[in-house]
Amino acid sequence: AHCAYRASWGVRLFFLLFGAAALQNSALKWVSDHRLHHAFTDTDRDPYNIKGGFFYAHIKWVCLKDLPGRKLHNVRDLKRDYMFRFQHEHFNKLSLSLGLAAPALIGWALGDALGCFLLAAMTRMVIVHHSTFLVNSLAHWSGTQPYCRKDSSRDSFITALLTYGEGYHNFHHRFPYDFRNGLRWFQWDPTKWLIRVFDMVGWADNLKRAPSEKIFKARLEVQRQLAQEGLVSHSLELRESMEEKLHAAYEVLVQTRERCEQLKAECRTVKASVKVSMDHKYREIADYLKQELETARRHYRDAHDSWSALIQGCTQVPAAA
Repeated sequence: AHCAYRASWGVRLFFLLFGAAALQNSALKWVSDHRLHHAFTDTDRDPYNIKGGFFYAHIKWVCLKDLPGRKLHNVRDLKRDYMFRFQHEHFNKLSLSLGLAAPALIGWALGDALGCFLLAAMTRMVIVHHSTFLVNSLAHWSGTQPYCRKDSSRDSFITALLTYGEGYHNFHHRFPYDFRNGLRWFQWDPTKWLIRVFDMVGWADNLKRAPSEKIFKARLEVQRQLAQEGLVSHSLELRESMEEKLHAAYEVLVQTRERCEQLKAECRTVKASVKVSMDHKYREIADYLKQELETARRHYRDAHDSWSALIQGCTQVPAAA
């Protein structure tokens, strides 16, 4: 949906076939709905608009008729791939055969066709459907908004567990082109880990990541918005004073972080040079940069502590008499 990475033809074929077994529409239709959701989040043009209510976003929208004559114009890039077109044109046959008939046949071969059909087909389908639907409902209903407050998307570890890693939805909406849902390595996001494995073995490439400075500034912007909202009920003079302090602290924090990142890059470059050269000059430069980096990190920590204290103070400052 977001071209966050490029998969090999084998990976695309595997997920197109077994994705059909989920019985959640063809990949072209699914991607089209998802792109509409991102383009028009929380509006009437959002296919699963959470403002229609939790039940509507969760499952009611699936029961509504599709727009007549829909041409899927927003997935022209995927239409160029023959495998996507084939899956779309033969979706009913693929979904029924792989999603329903295949489990029953396997069960018949094992001596329990009905039991396997009920467990591997019907029960599995119900669980997968509701897990998917929770991304449209619960991920827009409960959780935090650390990266963006322009829409209803939210981050939640509980949602991530229930949706097999899709719970860090606020990050996903702010940076949809990033192949990760969970930004931190430890956040529950099996898809992220699977894509990395594909990349390691050569089955995927061109993995896209949001620049760290943009992620950092997105978090700061949300924190500043919360601080400004905390000052709304106070006097104009106090608001102006605190907003000036916020602006100054923001600039210092961004600058000190940029300095740290610059020194890190220089340290990596010099370290690589030291490995290929025994020149004493390189070692002196490396030692100097290391000391500068430690100093820059201290300045960054101090700036971050000042920013955090200021944010907290803006929400707790006493009202003017």
